[in-house]
Amino acid sequence: MKYKGLVPELSVANISESKKFYLDVLGFHLEYERVEDKFAFLSLGEAQMMIEEMNGSWNTAELMYPLGRGVNFQIEMEDVEGMAAALKDQGIKLFRDVLVNHYENDDGGVMVKEILVQDPDGYLLRFSQMISVGSSL
Repeated sequence: MKYKGLVPELSVANISESKKFYLDVLGFHLEYERVEDKFAFLSLGEAQMMIEEMNGSWNTAELMYPLGRGVNFQIEMEDVEGMAAALKDQGIKLFRDVLVNHYENDDGGVMVKEILVQDPDGYLLRFSQMISVGSSL
């Protein structure tokens, strides 16, 4: 396994509940875990992240729900609408349903389909599907 240049590690309240959500609900893959440390390294496509049950080691202030205020984690995927439907079928409420956005960049811009969902600790996950400019939406 090749590690990405940036791999966020999220402090979670309950490692078992978070693993179930990421693996069973969102379809992440468990790369490895350290059970004794209540730690798991996860991937979905090219995205990588770590989750670890809160232990006080990394806390810079009191952790209160929703965690991760002010940040969202963009995760690229090929079928955002399929992910949205699967989440709804499992009774998961989307923070934001499928939306198509246009973002400017040095090449003029990109069209992106995206949804937002919160994990059990309130972290905001943005699943994004890049659409080439000029393609049918």
